Amino acid sequence: MQSMLSTTPFHIRQLPLWVILSLLLGACSTTPSGDWSQENPGSDGDGDHVIGPDYRLDPALTDLGNPKGKQFEFTMPLAESRYFKGDDSTLEPERKPVRKERRIFVYIPAAYRDGDKAPFLVMHDGPSRLDLVRHALDNLTIADDPDRRLPAFIAISVENGGNDGKNSQRGLEYDTMSDRLALFIHHEVLPAVLNHPDIRAAYPKLALTDNPWGRGVMGCSSGGAAALSMGWFRPDLFRRLITYSGTFVDQQDDDAPEESDYPLGAWEYHSSMKLIENSDSKPLRIFTHVSEFDNRANDPEETYHNWVMANERTAAALKAKGYHYRYLFSRDSRHCDRRVFEHTLADTLLWMWRGYQGE
Repeated sequence: MQSMLSTTPFHIRQLPLWVILSLLLGACSTTPSGDWSQENPGSDGDGDHVIGPDYRLDPALTDLGNPKGKQFEFTMPLAESRYFKGDDSTLEPERKPVRKERRIFVYIPAAYRDGDKAPFLVMHDGPSRLDLVRHALDNLTIADDPDRRLPAFIAISVENGGNDGKNSQRGLEYDTMSDRLALFIHHEVLPAVLNHPDIRAAYPKLALTDNPWGRGVMGCSSGGAAALSMGWFRPDLFRRLITYSGTFVDQQDDDAPEESDYPLGAWEYHSSMKLIENSDSKPLRIFTHVSEFDNRANDPEETYHNWVMANERTAAALKAKGYHYRYLFSRDSRHCDRRVFEHTLADTLLWMWRGYQGE
């Protein structure tokens, strides 16, 4: 008997294994298929904003004594993944070590009612700013003011695969211009959360929404670029995107197959290619930020590595295309500056989730 691979057309056999698996999964995909209409959150808070140089910790991001949710932690071995096994040809593991397993942190707020189809926020570089998000959930899901109230979303904070930059596992996951990370989260991380025995014991009827408007992504630096790419390439899966100090620069692996379509990596969102402006509008809600003294702020354009230039141009492209976007420029601050998160994250989450109607 001939194997399936031996009868597969040659051009398909040349695809990476994760791509072939993704195509095969399509027939039995759990991709949300509902007819989710465009939500109308209004334009309040949209546009360009400047903050600083003075920063304060928003009280909503502190412990105000409100009921606490439950946090869980477990690990996922990279070797068991269909998408990120830690053995890609682009990696240099001797120079940039790859993790054997990644930690997953899950916070379920006290306001969540077991059995509801919960919205959720995927957070890159876990545990990242999970401490601040936890406080926001504890305080703002029960706020009296409906304009200051968050839905009871579940925070899923996912650790990266290790190291940073080109030829690293983290760089592969976050800086690659493809839907691979979105598929990894959707097909592997979300089922792992739903099926974890400790989580199931505490929430026997736990469910996550299929509505892509109830699925958010948040990240900083390359994690921010990853947040945009997850929504950009799979708006059927993720639509609410938060990027701080986004790495919209040329940091994709030089030998990645995606280089043929996006030779400057995430720089192409705003480059002469004008990926955002020349593409059909997508059903996305996008927050972006950059710090005044962010990475390589004085670099000339030809380096393709000026974070301030990259984020300003990305915001301008989103504006030109008519997206619901919010762009924040923070004075006297640096890359992924915690003071900026402490000052803004509550308002960012409130803007991001405005208009969500649930199921």
